[in-house]
Amino acid sequence: MSDVFKEQIVQRKQTFKDVAIRICLIILVFLIFIVSFAIGLGPLAVFVVAAAGFGAAYLMSFLRVEYEYVFTNGELDIDIIYNRSRRKRVFSVHVNDIEVMAHVDDNAHAHEFQNFQDFRDYSSGETTPETYVFMLNYQTKRTKVIIQPNEKMLKAISGVLTRRKLHIRQ
Repeated sequence: MSDVFKEQIVQRKQTFKDVAIRICLIILVFLIFIVSFAIGLGPLAVFVVAAAGFGAAYLMSFLRVEYEYVFTNGELDIDIIYNRSRRKRVFSVHVNDIEVMAHVDDNAHAHEFQNFQDFRDYSSGETTPETYVFMLNYQTKRTKVIIQPNEKMLKAISGVLTRRKLHIRQ
């Protein structure tokens, strides 16, 4: 048997909330600038404003998010990547632990994706023909997970997951 390795990057779309946070951070830095010079901090004001600017830039870097799916011999790992520089493993599961997987718009199996205790969205945030949802027991909770596997990733998953559990959109 040969080893199976597939990886895919999915970039999360910017939302109104992300834009609002960016605007609020910029306004906050501007207000700190005005207040620090208004109360007469003098040369210290430059350091205060610079620190606020760097802090705002650091926080804004967390708003640029990508997910990396890595499928290796039946194991699906999902990492979150902030600003294309910081990576963290957020999800790892063996595909055999998945109870059911179908397209998010699949009404025939919608009843199987109810009654969950935990919800995780590792997709771009938009419903596309590649957006799938699956259910499993993860860390003692019934968990609903949304992902966007491309055709190659879906084919690799279908090689491990039985037809009874996987419902690919035609």
